Amino acid sequence: MINRTAEKLLKKYSRQFRALAVVGPRQSGKTTLVRKVFPNKPYVSLENPDEQLQANTDPRAFLSRFRNGAIIDEAQRVPALFSYLQQILDETKKEGLFILTGSNNFLLQQSVTQSLAGRIGYVDLLPLSFNEINTFEQTKLSTNELILTGCYPELYDKHRKPGIWYPAYIRTYIERDVKQLRNIDNTLLFTRFIQLCAGRIGQQLSVSALSNECGIDVKTVNSWLSILQSSYIIYLIPPHQKNFNKRVVKTPKLYFIDTGLACSLLGIRQEKEVANSHFRGALFENYVVTELLKLKYNSGSYTNIFFWRDNKGVEIDILLDNGSTLFPIQIKASQTFQESHLKPMQQWNNFSGNVGGLLLYDGEQEFTRKDKIRMQNWKTISKLKI
Repeated sequence: MINRTAEKLLKKYSRQFRALAVVGPRQSGKTTLVRKVFPNKPYVSLENPDEQLQANTDPRAFLSRFRNGAIIDEAQRVPALFSYLQQILDETKKEGLFILTGSNNFLLQQSVTQSLAGRIGYVDLLPLSFNEINTFEQTKLSTNELILTGCYPELYDKHRKPGIWYPAYIRTYIERDVKQLRNIDNTLLFTRFIQLCAGRIGQQLSVSALSNECGIDVKTVNSWLSILQSSYIIYLIPPHQKNFNKRVVKTPKLYFIDTGLACSLLGIRQEKEVANSHFRGALFENYVVTELLKLKYNSGSYTNIFFWRDNKGVEIDILLDNGSTLFPIQIKASQTFQESHLKPMQQWNNFSGNVGGLLLYDGEQEFTRKDKIRMQNWKTISKLKI
């Protein structure tokens, strides 16, 4: 079994909240994690038709089975249950009583907001981080292999083949999760839409371009993007609005939660195809960005992640904002350091009065310059304090 970094955060929150919600993409390991951390709690899945029926028709009887709490999997499938949970949580002094999991953040958060606000702690569980994969895998994978394979636990725990696993994942996702949110009849068009999104990894989001290429209106594009975000397929990084007397862009950048899924959508099937693909730089950047997201979520950090770009093309790939300081990070797929890699960061430091920064690249050489800009291999990302 793969040890998850988020275990520590889950245990911490279970001592501070009467209920916990563990959310993340389907197959990210939510159920395995909560059953490991809370082995003495009874487990029930609302994907089971019989359990779902009782929870819908007689929620009091359903919850009365769990006097000492329980793990309720895919809790968003029965929204009516949350009002009854509210009463139970209001009447108890026990912390960590109910553990709720869900792969549809929009529906789960909607139910939580209506009934359990202030009573529940959130843990976002994304697929495996590099450190988690590295401790599990006996054979060390190259960067291109990691990008191609992606990070879902089943690919490593059960040695699934990405070329077979991801198409099945996409089909299951569309047939189950998407239809739960929106009744989309044209699943082929929706699949085409996801593929177009995969071709825009690391780029500023253009709703009008997606509308034109997919042949759907802007309203539908925004609706479908919302579906992809709430079900943890894509992630949009917002631009930082501080302008330093510059005109700055105001549209987010698009990334996928998992590069293996993106490779499948792009038709990339082998490691050598990753190396030769013109998407390689974007996929590398995507992998590193999601590593930062995992670092943030697994630690419960409140640091916000942005990018920054002005109308002259000066761009900082990642800008960490903890409320008092801004810290710039550049990401380069190259294994060889070049001075030109630092130019945007140096320009931004001149604009902002900031000192230092970090270059994450695929090379092995690590050092800190006199201007306090540090170069290090992206695999050491867990050393960052965010």
